[in-house]
Amino acid sequence: MSAVREDWVAARGRALSGDTGVPGDKSISHRAVMLAALADGVSRIDGFLEGEDTRATAAIFRAMGVRIDAPSESTRVVHGVGLDGLRAPASLLDCGNSGTAMRLLSGLLAGQPFDTVLGGDASLSRRPMLRVMAPLRAMGAAIDSDDGERPPLRIAGGHRLQGIRFDSPVASAQVKSAVLLAGLYAEGGTEVHEPHPTRDYTERMLSAFGWPVDYAPGMARLAGGHRLRARDIEVPGDFSSAAFLIVAATLVPGSSLVLRSVGVDPRRTGLLDALRAMGADIRERERRAGACGPLADLEVRYAPLHGIALPEALVADMIDEFPVFAIAAACAQGTTRVTGAAELRVKESDRIHAMATGLAALGADVRETPDGMVIEGGRLRAGRVDSLGDHRIAMAFAVAAQRVEGEVAIADVANVATSFPGFDALVRSLGFALERAPPISG
Repeated sequence: MSAVREDWVAARGRALSGDTGVPGDKSISHRAVMLAALADGVSRIDGFLEGEDTRATAAIFRAMGVRIDAPSESTRVVHGVGLDGLRAPASLLDCGNSGTAMRLLSGLLAGQPFDTVLGGDASLSRRPMLRVMAPLRAMGAAIDSDDGERPPLRIAGGHRLQGIRFDSPVASAQVKSAVLLAGLYAEGGTEVHEPHPTRDYTERMLSAFGWPVDYAPGMARLAGGHRLRARDIEVPGDFSSAAFLIVAATLVPGSSLVLRSVGVDPRRTGLLDALRAMGADIRERERRAGACGPLADLEVRYAPLHGIALPEALVADMIDEFPVFAIAAACAQGTTRVTGAAELRVKESDRIHAMATGLAALGADVRETPDGMVIEGGRLRAGRVDSLGDHRIAMAFAVAAQRVEGEVAIADVANVATSFPGFDALVRSLGFALERAPPISG
């Protein structure tokens, strides 16, 4: 992660127009490298996200003896070492800012014959890991941390794992994935049940790499004793990155935007359902199947929005899109209510508090609740917000600025590079008024 602080100054630009792609899906890029590294044979990954989080994952596998070539931008060729071919790293494995990497690697490393330590940056070191440590311990893993919950995580090798049935208390694809990946090394079957369905990328990709998996919304099951087979992967455009452009084009009058080859897995696209319920004009074109789920071109046009009571059933399918959804709600007519989103408090920042505070700084009428917020739509004004080093908060307020008279100063935006490298240049080409600024004092 970059140690240099960056700030933005954003203001209302022109109507958004263009025909563009977005960076590769971060969740799929992480998983593609992990499974290709453990597969038998050589895999090619096209569309790999050139973000700091995903590069950190690739560096971790290189540190464990996996050859990963980068013949061109957004391409990786991974020479798999097989399920039992990883080697002990010489030092701590640095996950940077990535909770996905740390939680999924916890599962994969729990079954290795060698010891490992997983660390990360200051933000990741505050995030709760007991939610993955507990089920992994139930499988026989030896995993601990200094305070019993937060990184760095120490994983002792050489422990035999046993498959379990795990009824997850939280709807988290990362927790589910950690348990399933540990299940690759476990004796017997491993089964995960969730309180609400979450994204199924791990299940889809395990199947694509040849590992038998049974899954349905809210449930996944696999057994140990199989092998992963190398294959080529086309990573679709990241829906979470596309979300900022979708909301911006919806909010800025006169906008018409086409986003190419975006992943539209139904466990990922709750934001589309939410925005359409608010009156958005978003159409899918050229929908097609991919190894990692369906893809489509998205056509987005400006449309006035109205507030809604967000159905809790959509929350798990739009958890990463909540910050920009909150911007849409603040610019809509009427009241939007969000409940059942307590998971947002343990992301890169407390996203409920960060969005409520930032929106209030721009004049919005917003009330924070323990598991969500109530937003009264209206006009936003110029002001200053702090992204708290959270990439999605920073990009969300860059979108908000497109509906503000005057300037919005957005502090601490360097972490945007973890998920959307080149965001500022791309959105300027589409119509945003957004510039880097000297660090904001105070």
